[in-house]
Amino acid sequence: MLPLLCLLPAMLWTPPQVDLIPPAMPREFRAAWVATVANIDWPSKQTLTPDQQRTEMLRILDTAVQLRLNAIVFQVRPSADAMYPSKLEPWSEYLTGLQGKGPMPPFDPLAFAVDEAHARGLELHCWFNPYRAGHPIQKGPMADRHISRTHPEVVRKYGKYLWMDPGEPFVQRHTLDVIRDVVHRYDIDGVHIDDYFYPYPEGGKDFPDDPSYNRYKDHGGKLDRADWRRDNVDRFVHSLYTTIKAEKPWVKFGISPFGIYRPGIPDSIKAGIDQYAELYADCKKWLNEGWCDYFSPQLYWPIAQKAQSFPVLLDWWISQNTKKRHIWPGLYTSRVGGDEGKTWSLQEILDEIELTRSRPGSTGVVHFSMKAFLDNKQDIVGSLTKGLYAERALVPASPWLGSGMPSLPSVEVAKNNDGKWVVSMKPGDKHTVRFFTLRVKTDRWLMPRVTSRDRIVLGLDPGTEPTAISVTSVDRIGNESEPRVIPLRAE
Repeated sequence: MLPLLCLLPAMLWTPPQVDLIPPAMPREFRAAWVATVANIDWPSKQTLTPDQQRTEMLRILDTAVQLRLNAIVFQVRPSADAMYPSKLEPWSEYLTGLQGKGPMPPFDPLAFAVDEAHARGLELHCWFNPYRAGHPIQKGPMADRHISRTHPEVVRKYGKYLWMDPGEPFVQRHTLDVIRDVVHRYDIDGVHIDDYFYPYPEGGKDFPDDPSYNRYKDHGGKLDRADWRRDNVDRFVHSLYTTIKAEKPWVKFGISPFGIYRPGIPDSIKAGIDQYAELYADCKKWLNEGWCDYFSPQLYWPIAQKAQSFPVLLDWWISQNTKKRHIWPGLYTSRVGGDEGKTWSLQEILDEIELTRSRPGSTGVVHFSMKAFLDNKQDIVGSLTKGLYAERALVPASPWLGSGMPSLPSVEVAKNNDGKWVVSMKPGDKHTVRFFTLRVKTDRWLMPRVTSRDRIVLGLDPGTEPTAISVTSVDRIGNESEPRVIPLRAE
């Protein structure tokens, strides 16, 4: 019979003595983008078997845990295609080498990534490109189910790309349907869109949206073309936020715009794309209005670069956060040890993380991209885990989405036949729990584990015996319960 050491019902539980209460975990968003377009991060090639794809995904997630990250931003829709089984869009070419062809044997990469990320204490955010329909790196033919085949009238050729026209009502409805479908079917933690709204200018050519704009004018529209384009994007962003919340209010919505709003704003920012005038993205308005839960402006410049200064831009975005959403800037971590002439020192990224921490209005970062950590140039993984990421951190809570604290979890502690400690955990009530945090005390409190699993076998050093175990519940919004601390008696 296994020696059951503690299973205390909540009604009999009493608070532990002060010296048995573990320190609270820090709060900081630590995420990495996992890009699938052009096979940047995953899968590494289009010829991998499902088993090889799973192995690569597990390596990504395990590396994230080693780094003490707490979220992955996984690109699931690169170009009106899908990295998951969808009735609305075809399988991506980047997965199997041929658009429309699913993995064999059948495999759902998104379901796999969600389950395995949560088991490791990682949030999984789905990254969608709202309007890109074709990338020049794609080699194969478009599938019959691709929007360029089913609705060619709403797809425009622009430069080297195919683009869904943001001014077409069908395009907006279709993209909303695609994202709603993922939110409905998968237990994800966030929806994320990047900086591609209207395309970046190519060759001085204007975007060819005469059909949609002329139709707007013919129906009595009064806005000039630039304001009409911005209005198209504004309405989409607001509709996306409300669509997500109507489906699952706890799913966070994040936006990662180009890092400069407009050249000259603020005064010292002298150069860069004018996304207001050229991408028709009034992202300042979206942040001011609170049409998001987090903002990750792509601040892909070094601290000392005057014309596009990292700290000046970060401070400006923080100043625009009137609704007190999360500000988690994007860092160009892939520049560490990059191509000759474009390489950054590791110290640049370390300094940017520290600078972000010094700003009260910013509580984390997103690294572009996971490949930087997989390649591990300049030992970036070792440097972070020995320094700035030496401790684990929880994702900051989002109080505007709900502030109720989960109740104490139920905890059962026992030894198995191998003499290893087993901890079983259950939510204390019907309050949904995303993760449990588990702390073990020996001569000190060891680094916490975070997981969605409800049973953990402790892997302690030989001869090490715990004197107490602490468990908390963390809900989907990030609210954490008080700790359930179980003092353990010697056998």
